Amino acid sequence: MAVNLVNVENVSKVYGTRTLLDGISLGVSEGDRIGVVGRNGDGKTTLIRMLAKLEDADSGRVTHSGGVRLGVLTQHDSLDSAATVRHEVIRDMADHEWAGNAKVRDVLTGLFGGLDLPGFPQGLDTVIGPLSGGERRRIALAKLLIEEQDLIVLDEPTNHLDVEGISWLARHLRERRSALVCVTHDRWFLDQVCTRMWDVQRGDVHEYEGGYSDYVFARAERERIAATEEVKRQNLVRKELAWLRRGAPARTSKPRFRVEAANELIKDVPPPRDSSELMKFASSRLGRTVFDLEDVTVQAGPKVLLKHITWHLGPGDRIGLVGVNGAGKTSLLRALAEAARTEGEVQPVAGRVVVGKTVKLAYLSQEVGELDPGLRVLEAVQQVRERVDLGKGRELTAGQLCETFGFNKDKQWTPVGDLSGGERRRLQILRLLMDEPNVLFLDEPTNDLDIETLTQLEDLLDGWPGSMIVISHDRFFVERTTDRVFALLGDAALRMLPRGIDEYIERRQRMEEAAAASAPAAVAKPATERSAADQRAAKKELQKIERQLDKVSEKESKLHARIADNATDFEKVAELDAELRGLLGEREELELRWLELAEDA
Repeated sequence: MAVNLVNVENVSKVYGTRTLLDGISLGVSEGDRIGVVGRNGDGKTTLIRMLAKLEDADSGRVTHSGGVRLGVLTQHDSLDSAATVRHEVIRDMADHEWAGNAKVRDVLTGLFGGLDLPGFPQGLDTVIGPLSGGERRRIALAKLLIEEQDLIVLDEPTNHLDVEGISWLARHLRERRSALVCVTHDRWFLDQVCTRMWDVQRGDVHEYEGGYSDYVFARAERERIAATEEVKRQNLVRKELAWLRRGAPARTSKPRFRVEAANELIKDVPPPRDSSELMKFASSRLGRTVFDLEDVTVQAGPKVLLKHITWHLGPGDRIGLVGVNGAGKTSLLRALAEAARTEGEVQPVAGRVVVGKTVKLAYLSQEVGELDPGLRVLEAVQQVRERVDLGKGRELTAGQLCETFGFNKDKQWTPVGDLSGGERRRLQILRLLMDEPNVLFLDEPTNDLDIETLTQLEDLLDGWPGSMIVISHDRFFVERTTDRVFALLGDAALRMLPRGIDEYIERRQRMEEAAAASAPAAVAKPATERSAADQRAAKKELQKIERQLDKVSEKESKLHARIADNATDFEKVAELDAELRGLLGEREELELRWLELAEDA
């Protein structure tokens, strides 16, 4: 029988006149992996802080079993700014001791990309003080995971991690023996890690068995039976369930809900979006040309991030863009946005970006734009437009769109200066959509948004007729809102991934394995001992492979254009897709050979 680690008995918490938690009783036992969800401000963080005894309850009590070892990651770290990473994470372990410890090696490699902490100026000896908030958070997470605990409590652990880091963290937590309580908005992560869910709503906590997919079904079923939620919200939950069942079946390894019951609940729910219909509507708004990149090179300062990129973004294309940090995702969007802003006058350092004459771009950057703090929320939206046309006969007033994004009638009169970071993010997205763009660039749109707001945003984007590029570490959001995934793997190239983010993770692992495999050879035979003839031959073959890769990229771009042109001819699209897969296989072989030769050259 599992040992009980923490008991929460009849706990209540009030802030001002608002009751966050009202008579809550919960327990955490050995082996539990619990995900905590709910709207921003409903008390998720307060609940886990009281669970960890970092905050006192107004009434009730929280008890820990004797000797329980507890590890906590809060949203604000307690690292010593004057200390080095080595001092905080490795402590007093000798180099041979920590380097020989498999857990330490796994954590450092998973969170930082290598034992020498690439990206940190002095590696492990980097002083913490000048580091960014995201870098400090990864250090705090590494420090926690290297230690042994009976229970780990994590508040938004995936913030500031890229897709690979989140994938590694999910695997690491699944393999640990520690119990887990985790607040996160990352739905893919919840499905991968959690076996129970706590849904914090209006002072109460509802418990569900299973991961996020199971929770969506159970919640939709509970709302149907209780009939306590408005029809629109019920339909939204059922729509998300429909996507989980149809768009990405078996997201959990052992689904706990009955498939027949889930299918019955969604039998009248249409697919999330009619891609063919949206493509036609987008073409009528945009014409044939949106963005055409011809042999483009993108730089950030002196660093070349992308070179010889030929790519076509057509009307109605919904693209997810993933890649290693620093590979140029944001720089690529900025280059396209600058070309659109100046109507093609400002161009990248090499090549040319052709912008369609009818393009009306809205760009959501990672930085929250400043608004007059004295403006009310509704005034900030009406400043852009009073009504918005969402296409297919859907029209919303500024007030209705505010309500869709969680700003009720009272909240609409709140001054912008009094909003939280997540609320300002929501307002920024709302204002962008209110301006009726036909092209959207969304750079990390999920930052600071709760799951309910994300679901509402996804629902809006489902029927939005235009072209879209999304950069996000939230796999669920990328899979839910886009149709194709392109990747920047750090080699200055852009390529399409037919199998999406799963293929990206696999390719990155193969690249790392190939790099690791070449390292011993380099030690055995240093470059100084290689013959000049060997080096010349390797360089010559490298140049040949690079020319072949350029030709493959050109063919890929032409195929993408042909697929876009024949979007409604499914037989032709299938034929072209098969040709594209063959090209991708050819590219993969060339890239592996390039990696093998790079060390010799």
